[in-house]
Amino acid sequence: MSEERNLNFIEEIIEEDLKSGKYSSVVTRFPPEPNGYLHIGHAKSICLNFGLTERFGGYTNLRFDDTNPITEETEYVDSIKEDVEWLGFHWKNELYASDYFDELYAFAVKLIKKNLAYVDDSTAEEIAVMKGTPTEVGKDSPYRNRSIDENILLFDEMRSGKFGDGAKVLRAKIDMGHQNMHMRDPILYRIKNADHHRTGNKWCIYPMYDFAHGQSDSIEEVTHSLCTLEFIPHRELYDWFIEKLEIFPSKQYEFARLNLTYTVMSKRKLLQLVQDKHVESWDDPRMPTISGLRRRGYTPESIREFCDRIGIAKRENLIDVGLLEFCVREHLNRVALRRMVVFDPLKVVISNYPEIIGDVEMLEGEDNPEDEKTGSREIPFGKELYIEREDFLETPPKKFFRLFPGGMVRLKHAYIIRCDEAVKDETGKVTELRCTYFPESKSGNDTSGISVKGTLHWVSVQNAITAEVRLYDRLFKVEDPSTEEGDFKEYINSHSLQTVSTAYAEPALKHARMEERYQFLRKGYFTLDNKDTYHRLVFNRTVTLKDAWAKEMKK
Repeated sequence: MSEERNLNFIEEIIEEDLKSGKYSSVVTRFPPEPNGYLHIGHAKSICLNFGLTERFGGYTNLRFDDTNPITEETEYVDSIKEDVEWLGFHWKNELYASDYFDELYAFAVKLIKKNLAYVDDSTAEEIAVMKGTPTEVGKDSPYRNRSIDENILLFDEMRSGKFGDGAKVLRAKIDMGHQNMHMRDPILYRIKNADHHRTGNKWCIYPMYDFAHGQSDSIEEVTHSLCTLEFIPHRELYDWFIEKLEIFPSKQYEFARLNLTYTVMSKRKLLQLVQDKHVESWDDPRMPTISGLRRRGYTPESIREFCDRIGIAKRENLIDVGLLEFCVREHLNRVALRRMVVFDPLKVVISNYPEIIGDVEMLEGEDNPEDEKTGSREIPFGKELYIEREDFLETPPKKFFRLFPGGMVRLKHAYIIRCDEAVKDETGKVTELRCTYFPESKSGNDTSGISVKGTLHWVSVQNAITAEVRLYDRLFKVEDPSTEEGDFKEYINSHSLQTVSTAYAEPALKHARMEERYQFLRKGYFTLDNKDTYHRLVFNRTVTLKDAWAKEMKK
């Protein structure tokens, strides 16, 4: 974290709390619900919670808010742990709200004994009607004045499995006329006869999120409980529980969640994309999930830099996804190994290149001009090469600095060539270029005196290896799909994945590794696909070399 930048408002609060002696150290937690994969918005929260204790001392807990057995799976727990570690953070304690089910039950009994909670037989629909509206006060439940003894008995019977789902709930007794709807006798427990991923069938009643969340913070003695802005109305309820239960006063602070252009950030909507097969899986490289970004080739460093740049604010705003792409470009430019790959090949035959029998001329190319320590690799050169078909035009426009009849270009790390002839098939399609090379124009030792403006990437036909290349783009074609009319899925970008089934690559990529990142010269940044690269090479495009989307939008 940059020391030069100003403190955000949460850091200012923590600095003051430590200075005043309110706390001797900081305890935060990252509290995901294991009902889906984490996305880039969670990355912001992870960086905030873990970053604060890295900066100010103390520690961060990873706590799973696993209070709904219907939607939670161990798969999600495992993916969340993998994502947090991949981002470079380490929790002190791995905890679960389910660890506290006994304590939370005891808290609920304590409220009943204080005549601050009651068992309600009303249906969910009846409770919703009794709640009233923001402009109309609610009505007391007919079960609100049950005796303490009756409530304790009924709550115990709820726990023992005497009643079916939805038959009864436990509600706090606060104020049905309160201006804050969350304070109108909120539900604390509901009956769910479902196995839990950790506690099995021990429980058939489960605490509501609002009851479990704040109390779990208190049990762990979290000093600074960080939530997104939608939890502002809940804070009053959390404080009420703390006061009435007389427990550690964990304090909640709210910050703006991350909203990103051309993206949806709702777990519910992301789940729809997976279930309706608009994407392959939660870790599809077009998804804003951390696992999707990882599979696409994003680096932990780029995501942390992005989270640091957007900062922590008190007001909602929409962040341009171009900033995330900028951060990964910046990092990949420093670390990516340069390689040459041709997507749409056009054959070049160098007429005057000598026939080398059984041997190949090896040229040298640097692995990364930004980092000399990466060294160089050998690149085989030969009489027959592939270049990109788009790099040749028979009748070029002005300032076309690629290849055309009579035109000259430099082949990267190699020689200057001149196009002498374009060979065509019976349909008139150009199938081959006949060219002349200038032996004295070799890169690094050019004595030809010839000056050219264009440089092309290429691969040797004889030595090329093949790979599948997947060109990923933004999943949505509108800036904010969540606010558009109709179903958000109507705005999916049909060109968000284009596949080059057979691309031709220089042989150095035969030894590509999962942990490495590559810049395919003039094409973009790529990484090996971590699921499909087994019997063949499959590369995913992380991001283009330049922000092509911004240029497209200007048109």
